[in-house]
Amino acid sequence: MPHISATATIDLPYKTNQQDVKKQAHDLFSANFPQTNRLIFAFDNTGIITRNFCKPLSYYGQPNTFEERNNDYIENALNYSVAAIEACIIKASIKKEDITDLIFVSTTGLATPSIDALIINKMRLNPHVNRSPLWGLGCGGGVSGMAKANMAALANPNAVVLLVAVELCSLTLIKSDYSKSNFIGSSLFSDGIAACIIKGDNHTRSGQKIDYIAASSKLYYDSLDVMGWEFQDTGFKVLFSKDIPTFIHENVKQDITEFLTRQNLQLSDIKNFIFHPGGKKVLDAYTDALGVEGDFLNKTRSVMNDNGNMSSATVLYVLERFMREGFEEGYGLMMAMGPGFSSEMVLLKLANN
Repeated sequence: MPHISATATIDLPYKTNQQDVKKQAHDLFSANFPQTNRLIFAFDNTGIITRNFCKPLSYYGQPNTFEERNNDYIENALNYSVAAIEACIIKASIKKEDITDLIFVSTTGLATPSIDALIINKMRLNPHVNRSPLWGLGCGGGVSGMAKANMAALANPNAVVLLVAVELCSLTLIKSDYSKSNFIGSSLFSDGIAACIIKGDNHTRSGQKIDYIAASSKLYYDSLDVMGWEFQDTGFKVLFSKDIPTFIHENVKQDITEFLTRQNLQLSDIKNFIFHPGGKKVLDAYTDALGVEGDFLNKTRSVMNDNGNMSSATVLYVLERFMREGFEEGYGLMMAMGPGFSSEMVLLKLANN
């Protein structure tokens, strides 16, 4: 089976205290959003301590257009992707010329040619790299990208697949949008860039190995309005429902059980839970629904506390933390929910040689 060889994440230079973000949000919203004083405590209830931002906090209080923000997205997405890839290449003990496939995941900016093409051009990767830009999967994109990267490695045992997820959520902030969704979004979302190398079977491995076992993707009918973007002249208007935790609570255990049953496993076989956090209420919904003993989402929670919700990249930050701090030997489950409304799962098996 394919295996995950290395991961790398970016700690952005403008990491900002949540209380400073709270103050600026209050200043931006209070004059035009009557619920500001009542909802401002949402910033305190997220569990987030610091936020990962690609720009200094002052940037987000300045006037700018969608065009300017999107140009900043392209520039930052490219530069930070290259930094993450270079770090990942070193960890994976490969050369950049070894990369056969590139899967690029994002939902927070637009570029044609897509960012993967810009990466290949800037890094002078093999011009014959098979590239797949994945756009619009939102928070589910990191897990979906991991599944697709492993499928590419499964199809070609000689493959060296590069998975990159870039979400610069902070650049989507529309300061003239005084909706509740935008206000709550400003308390949660931040920026993240992650890279992973997945190798096919014909590549030797050493030390701890993390094998891909299976994946599952599910789209829930009649739930299109639960999460997504509404595209306006001013940019990406965030849409998400307050019912997301309820939706998770009602569906997640059955979905996981059905997926694991197909692999002749049960929930008690999972030793490593590599979940996208979403937010504190989402984490609480996972905890209540699954009923797993102990603080099984501690790494997920700590990533959210340190960075905020980085959309698709977040789960790869959680994966990187597992790889750095160590897995418990056995099975691992990656999971994230995203627009559609949808769920994405990847089953990993973790063992030492």
